[in-house]
Amino acid sequence: MLAVDMTGDAVRAKNGAMVAYEGRMAFKKMTGGGEGLRGMVTRRLTGEQMAVMEAKGEGTCYFADRACEINLVRLQGEKLYVEAGNLLCTDAALRTGTTFTGLRGASQGNGLFTTTVEGHGQAAITSDGPAVVLRVTQQYPLQVDPGAYVAHTGDLRQHFQSGVNFRTFIGEGSGEAFQIRFEGEGLVYVQPSERTTVGGDV
Repeated sequence: MLAVDMTGDAVRAKNGAMVAYEGRMAFKKMTGGGEGLRGMVTRRLTGEQMAVMEAKGEGTCYFADRACEINLVRLQGEKLYVEAGNLLCTDAALRTGTTFTGLRGASQGNGLFTTTVEGHGQAAITSDGPAVVLRVTQQYPLQVDPGAYVAHTGDLRQHFQSGVNFRTFIGEGSGEAFQIRFEGEGLVYVQPSERTTVGGDV
């Protein structure tokens, strides 16, 4: 559970994520994932759905989602890429949007687009179990199972690759039909659990 202390400021959270509050709070449903009419049209066209509410006031607000682990990410001008289902709440000053992910999103069963968060502030993302933060450098790229991927930040390039080869068929491969390869400089959040994905079923 995430406890957010507010002194007149606001946070934006996934609809239904507020489980309790103390003090004086006002709640308002946001359209288009908090991006207004343009965001609503964009999200409907891309299929990246995110129902958001804004909580504002003085006191403490408590947020949770299906008893998932909560990971705080502090952004200092950079961009966070995260699946809409894993975004719990953000500081109201942070901007959200959508971006094209290509086959990575399709392999996860999440569609071809994903949510972005950028600006200065904190975002809370959820994971099925405690997330591990893995660093990617030019010398050390990273392969991730699409079902275990949660989010990433930094200057990273993504490649969708097949892990199927002769070694896989004789039982010496990774056992995963598809993987996401990250190259560049940045951080990747990985959960210790796998969603059922299109890539995992092939």
